[in-house]
Amino acid sequence: MQKEVFQHDGNMVLENGSTIENPVITYHISGNDKAAEKPVVWICHALTANSDATAWWPGLIGHGRFYDPEKYTIVCANILGSCYGTTGPADTSPDTGKPWLQSFPVITMRDIVKGHIILRKHLGIDRIHTLAGGSIGGFQALEWAIMEPAVFQNLVVIATGSKATPWAIAINETERMAIEADQGFDGKDPEGGKTGLAAARAIGLLSYRSYEAYNATQQEKTGVVTVDFPASSYQRYQGKKLADRFNAYCYHTLTKAQDTHNVGRYRGGVPRALGKIRANTLSIGIESDGLFPPEEQESIARHAGDASFHIIQSQYGHDGFLLEYEQIQQAIGSFYQKTDTYEQSK
Repeated sequence: MQKEVFQHDGNMVLENGSTIENPVITYHISGNDKAAEKPVVWICHALTANSDATAWWPGLIGHGRFYDPEKYTIVCANILGSCYGTTGPADTSPDTGKPWLQSFPVITMRDIVKGHIILRKHLGIDRIHTLAGGSIGGFQALEWAIMEPAVFQNLVVIATGSKATPWAIAINETERMAIEADQGFDGKDPEGGKTGLAAARAIGLLSYRSYEAYNATQQEKTGVVTVDFPASSYQRYQGKKLADRFNAYCYHTLTKAQDTHNVGRYRGGVPRALGKIRANTLSIGIESDGLFPPEEQESIARHAGDASFHIIQSQYGHDGFLLEYEQIQQAIGSFYQKTDTYEQSK
């Protein structure tokens, strides 16, 4: 897949009425001049990922994988508000000539999807074979399938929900409190807030993994008195790892956008909104997911019309959507077989 950058000629009107002038959208796309002749698979990425889906979902996407660029045109766009090339808080505001940082407009999941729609139209894609996403990638996919129901043949959402729950919002708020407690998060330094971001990531990680996963992989082995536990060093390592590659202002913005997710807003409620989806829908849950428990995916399948629900067995909790690719591809393969699209995916 190759990286491309597109600058939209015009204002992007956000859900709250503010605008972003000439937003930039960075994306990855596979294929060549005849790419449009292949079925299009559009991947929506999760919170801190980027548009190179082969890098963070290598078990599913790439040459010889389930979604092979020899068979499909694969598209993944970096989301609005991120720090990987699409317009976000770390970029320069046209009004001030300085980075937006804390002055970046409030964005919602629907605004993020508007960015995808702008790119879809730019690419001249009228029909998408499969729209897929896990976690907040699933948020985007559900919103988009409701906003443009005629565009999609198939919809695959994994470890996600139809609205942000109080539980998920509380976790996000706690993470933002950690960032805000960092004195470097002061709206002056674009690289500020790194210590707070590391702490936020460590907090979030507790909701991404499970009790079983930590106990299986982070056991203390020495049997002597120590304060250097594997679980402790793991938390610090993962926090630093994100802080080294991501921006605190972008993280703060995106977690707020995540909290706005509610497909039923202004649509008569969640069941009615999900009923607008026309795509064949597969909703996949992970039995140990404590962030978006399987009942949330089962509810999607119950209300989304022509939909089915599948549950994956995993000890990895929410992160199973990234790790359990063999079970995921088996579930999608069976789903395609039932919806008469299996031959294209062999």
